[in-house]
Parts: sequence; C-alpha cells; structure tokens
Amino acid sequence: MSAPPRFDRGHTDDLMSFLAASPSPYHAVANTAERLEKAGFRQVAETDAWDGTSGGKYVLRGGAIVAWYVPEGAAPHTPFRILGAHTDSPNLRVKPLPDTGAHGWRQVAVEIYGGPLLNSWLDRDLGLAGRLALRDGTTRLVNVDRPLLRVPQLAIHLDRAVSAEGLKLDKQRHLQPIWGLGNDVRDGDLIDFLEETAGLESGEVTGWDLMVHSVEPPAYLGRDKELVAGPRMDNLLSVHAGAAALTAVAGSGAALPSIPVLAAFDHEENGSQSDTGADGPLLGGVLERSVFARGGSYEDKARAFAGTVCLSSDTGHAVHPNYAERHDPTHHPRVNGGPILKVNVNNRYATDGSGRAVWAAACEKANVPFQSFVSNNSMPCGTTIGPITAARHGIKTVDIGVAILSMHSARELCGADDPHLLANSLVAFLEG
Repeated sequence: MSAPPRFDRGHTDDLMSFLAASPSPYHAVANTAERLEKAGFRQVAETDAWDGTSGGKYVLRGGAIVAWYVPEGAAPHTPFRILGAHTDSPNLRVKPLPDTGAHGWRQVAVEIYGGPLLNSWLDRDLGLAGRLALRDGTTRLVNVDRPLLRVPQLAIHLDRAVSAEGLKLDKQRHLQPIWGLGNDVRDGDLIDFLEETAGLESGEVTGWDLMVHSVEPPAYLGRDKELVAGPRMDNLLSVHAGAAALTAVAGSGAALPSIPVLAAFDHEENGSQSDTGADGPLLGGVLERSVFARGGSYEDKARAFAGTVCLSSDTGHAVHPNYAERHDPTHHPRVNGGPILKVNVNNRYATDGSGRAVWAAACEKANVPFQSFVSNNSMPCGTTIGPITAARHGIKTVDIGVAILSMHSARELCGADDPHLLANSLVAFLEG
C-alpha cells in the first residue's frame, strides 16, 4: 500500500498542457478519459448492463464525464465522495448557417455562449474547435489550432468617444469574426474546410458544435514566474485537478471508506439544464446504477446518498488590486494563498457550517491552507453547480475552488501554486 503522490509545480505544468489540448468541452472529456484509461479505468456504455465489480469506470456523454472507483469489498450502501466541476467556458460559438460576410470580407456567424468578457475576444488570433456529427451517426473531434479567425476592433479614429464613454459592443453586429477575403460567400464553405481538415469526405458532416478559442498557449508570468496566464481555467483547472486526485487515490491501494467520484458537467455557464448539465439526470443515474449493480436496493441507495458529500470545485474571485472596493472588505482571497471556500447565506453557494468542517478537515489532512470568499453585500453573487447538485440529489455539497483574476476572459490568470494545492486537498477529501 502506498500513499497518493503529493502534487507540486509539475502538476501546474501538466495543467497548462491540458488547457492547451482542450479547446472545447468535447476535447476536455476526451483528454480526461485518456488519463483515466492510463490509470486503469475503463469506459462503460450507458446502453449496456453494468456489473458490480470493483475498479475504476467512467461514462462519457457529449461534453460531460462521470468517473468513479469502487474499492474492493464496497457494500451497496457505501457512500460516495464526489468532485463536481464543469467543462464549458464562455466563448463564441458557430451558428447553424455559419457562412456570412460583407464588403469583401468573409466572416463566420457566431452566437454568444454564457457570459464572456466580450472585449477580451477582440484583436486576438483565434482557432476553431469542437465536434462534427457525421451522416453515419458518429462524431469526430476537430481542432484548427492556428490563427484562423479574428474579431477586429474599430480603430479609435472612427470611434473617438471610446476613450471617454467606454467600449460598447453590439453582440449581433460587432463580434462576427473574419476568416478571409472575397465577395463570393457560399453556404457550406466553413464546413467544407473543416471536413477537409478532419480528413472527411465532402458531405459527411450533417451537424456540428463548434466554438472559437485563443491559440496563444498558456504561460508562466511574472518576475519569478509565480503566475499562470491561460484560457479556460474556469473551469478546466478543477476538471484537471479532479482527474489527478481521482487517479491518485484509485492507484494508492489505500482502504477507502467511500467511493470516489469525478463528475465534470457541460453547460454550467448557461444554467446547467441539459442532459449533460448538473441539473440533468446524468450524475444521479450513474450513482443509482452503481448501487444497483452491486446488488443494492432503493434502501441502499438512500443510505448511500445520505452519507455522500460533494465538493463543487469552480474558480472564484481573487482580490483585484485595481478594484479592491468591489470585494468584501474583510474577505480578500489572494492568489497562491490556497484554495477558497465559497459561502453565500442565500444559497448561491451550497456551503454551510458542517460543510465547512468537512473542507477544513481535508485541507488540514493535506497540510494545505485555505481562504474564505463571500461577495460584497452591494454586489450580486454568482453561482455554481453546488446548489443544483445539493437540491437535485439531496446530498451535502460544499463550494470551493481556486481564486483567479479575469474570470470569463479569453485568457485568465491564477497563481502557479494554487492548482497543485487544490489537487492535494482533493486527494485528502476523496480519501475520506
């Protein structure tokens, strides 16, 4: 029997590679599944009958993944310890009729997904990624990871008021990226290009879920490289830490009092109401089937759920040096100060006092410091999958995460030590 590894800056290096390789939720779950496979997990199909054998298993559905590890001798009523996260990030997504343009410019029609900082997508080299649905019913991932598109900002000479009045962007008119020149815009040009890129025959693609992404790779930043700048930290940082923690615990050989689970959902940024979102049936179905596959009854399921705890891990707000007045005056989370515990008495976060105790115990066991976050009373508070998970499944849920700057930007900023501090605390939580 060996203890799980203690993560360090090597974990942060690996996070940067994971971010770069995961420009869409579909790529994120594929990369997570690959890591699970290397750790001995095996995929199970939702259409197949499940068995009650021990070991690591996972389910893929679209841009979501649920993975769990059943220890030897686990009873049907054994509770779960769940790490919840989400795979989607705010961005620009391709419309059903993507080919457009005007005045000699060829453009791609996009729709706004979630709540992105729109200005962060201007004058940035953008690629295109996602999944293609084929005529035979299968899907194919595609990633054009080179400068392909750009949303050009209007020159200041043509908008003198921008300095005094601020940038004002019309979501319909001002955010359609250019990708070439020509007056002969033809329906099907973009998909033809992607079919060729993916090595497909013309006409094979009948549907798509495509989105733009910044092609600038993640990078260490600062005099002492104590910061990391990169895309999609909200919330692939948590997905990556969760996968690392789950595989570490599964491979340690330690006796586990509960069944560790990673649940990474899609569509958190627009409300979680989908078959792959936290407000859908995916997690509950997987947990129930796991209980029943081990010979359990409804009573066993109720007992298991009653003893289950979920950590909803999502990024939060570090104190901003230029806007400190926007934060609560007594709660100023700092980067590299350890993960944060999120609290909101109006249940925008799911944490209560007993949940705080669970989190504090995990951090103490891992020798990881943690910080507390609450919103300024005069500012509206965001939310997470935490309250949804607690209400939908009736399980104790605690909201935690890593403090970052520039949340919902095309390029966000975190401390270089916080990712591995989070991963170490998640290992301690999963161990029980």
